[in-house]
Amino acid sequence: MIRFKGNPILEPIEDHPWESKYVFNPAMIMIDNKIHIFYRAMGEDNISRIGYASTRDGYTVDERLEYPVFEPANSLEKFGCEDPRLTPFNGWCAMTYTAYGDIYQIGITTISCDSILNKNWDWGKRIYPFPNIRNKNAVIFPKKIQDNFILLHRIEPDICLAYSPDLERWTDSGTVMKPRPNSWDSWKIGAAAPPIELDDGWLLIYHGVDSDRIYRLGAVILDKNDPKKVLFRTQRPILEPIEDYELRGLVPNVVFSCGSVLREDELIVSYGAADKVIGVATFNLHEIYNYF
Repeated sequence: MIRFKGNPILEPIEDHPWESKYVFNPAMIMIDNKIHIFYRAMGEDNISRIGYASTRDGYTVDERLEYPVFEPANSLEKFGCEDPRLTPFNGWCAMTYTAYGDIYQIGITTISCDSILNKNWDWGKRIYPFPNIRNKNAVIFPKKIQDNFILLHRIEPDICLAYSPDLERWTDSGTVMKPRPNSWDSWKIGAAAPPIELDDGWLLIYHGVDSDRIYRLGAVILDKNDPKKVLFRTQRPILEPIEDYELRGLVPNVVFSCGSVLREDELIVSYGAADKVIGVATFNLHEIYNYF
């Protein structure tokens, strides 16, 4: 694992009231050989909105918009739209996020790839698949399995799975993973970026939290045809907070990812550090396999 020496790649901007305090928990997707970053931001009113930046190499930010591209639209989101994850399909993307109102719950919306490239932020209908259920850390698989969209989500403290024919009607099918006692992921766990399809199965990066409230990242391989089946799970974390920008912030001792991009055998993982800034780390796939 190699942290980018230029970390953090994104920091708050004091002159932008909507992102003047904290930027963190970014999604990353590749469209037209460019990596698009959608990140959570908080400013003067402490409401979470989603900002946009892009990079050609995964490390150096080439463009960053001065305004949020997605923000609360109703009472279910009155305190913010948090922790986006984007999954690209054929010409369009699904975005999951945490809708934070009187409770926090999953939100889903869509947008075309052309809209992202042209910066026309015409998001689709906002869907709340499990109304009034405390739920977060949702990711959608990048292909259908048995004609259904597949969703991982977190009914605390477990990672669970649901399926849907149309992104609106969801059926929960139970638990995929649970925390492990006396481990770095002993308190609660949650999916990070959408799974990546490999020859051996679905690679899922996930976060784990221990009894000291330290957030670390690990990895699992899920069965290709039955993603409720865990084939491999890392015994040790693949990334944990050690740098000053990961140890000190709004919430100390945190690395929390919502996005990754695979280029050949190199996995670029973006992450929020201490809920204040955004960093990037790079992994070779063979290196991750050594953790299993």
